[in-house]
Amino acid sequence: MRSRFLRICMAMVATLALTLPAVGSANTITETPSALAMTGDAIIARPVLLVMTVVSSAIFLVSLPFSALGGNAGEAADVLVMGPAKATFVRCLGCSMSGRQVSKVIEQEES
Repeated sequence: MRSRFLRICMAMVATLALTLPAVGSANTITETPSALAMTGDAIIARPVLLVMTVVSSAIFLVSLPFSALGGNAGEAADVLVMGPAKATFVRCLGCSMSGRQVSKVIEQEES
């Protein structure tokens, strides 16, 4: 029984790993979180969001036949899988919105 559960978990992790490149084109963020916000996010929020991503992915897999019959499988995937995955893996550390942090680009003048 444990071997079966382990295989299901590994399949979900592999599925999430394949969907993460699609998440890479997220919105940019201009927040500047504090050290306390980053620490709390790293210690508390990210592990909870990771568990939520795995659980909601399992719920999506169970509900997929019904969602497909209802014609809203894409919407269910966005809400149950992509939403928690974006909040877990794409959001900058300590930020409250999902997306990538804006990096500062310094341009040099030609002389």
